[in-house]
Amino acid sequence: MARREDSGLDRELADLPPDLRWREWMRRIEAVLFASGAPVPRDHLVRVVGPSASVDLLIEDLTVDLEGRPYEVAQVGAGWMLRTRSAYASAIRAAADVGAQALNLSEFDLAVLAAIAFHQPISREGLKDIFGKEISRDLIGRLSERGLIGTGPREPRRGAPYTFVTTEAFLAAFGMTSLRDLPDPEQLADAGLAGSSEGPDVQGAARGSRPATGRPDQALWRRRPAPARQFRQADP
Repeated sequence: MARREDSGLDRELADLPPDLRWREWMRRIEAVLFASGAPVPRDHLVRVVGPSASVDLLIEDLTVDLEGRPYEVAQVGAGWMLRTRSAYASAIRAAADVGAQALNLSEFDLAVLAAIAFHQPISREGLKDIFGKEISRDLIGRLSERGLIGTGPREPRRGAPYTFVTTEAFLAAFGMTSLRDLPDPEQLADAGLAGSSEGPDVQGAARGSRPATGRPDQALWRRRPAPARQFRQADP
């Protein structure tokens, strides 16, 4: 997200009483999250509130304020976004035009994505070792075009092939805060992703692995229970 000038925005709101000032800061944060197509980091949200205001406390109060609404605040990676609650997925599918948001990935595409998530950073050669066959550039391209994976560090071997890592868009698509929310192998089995006619046992591929951070400097945030449906295409 490119940095923008404040355009004369009154961050202090000194003319308002404290309770109204706090509520206005909450509404500004809600508006920014509503308008943004990607998670908004803290250093962007501080641009719309007073320098003494705590973004974390404002987010907490906004979360409480949205209870009972069809959408909620979700932490994704180092930022926050608004997303609809899963209870309204059927209504959204029945009436909303969400075609542009659909991942449209095959079961094997999702299996490869899961392998990248569990073993990142990993190269195509590493994926070949897991699946027992070549992973096509087209498949990698589909995941990349949807913003679910990006390039990681080059492998320290001959040819220095690129590796692949998941992105914040991956976390958002599957309702995760961080990579610590990756489902356990047992959850993959419960979700029906223990095996595929197109590839090996994804549950076995994930067993014994530990979620990696993807980048050495990527922080790991508060762990939340991961729903068992995680590696199916998420509800809109």
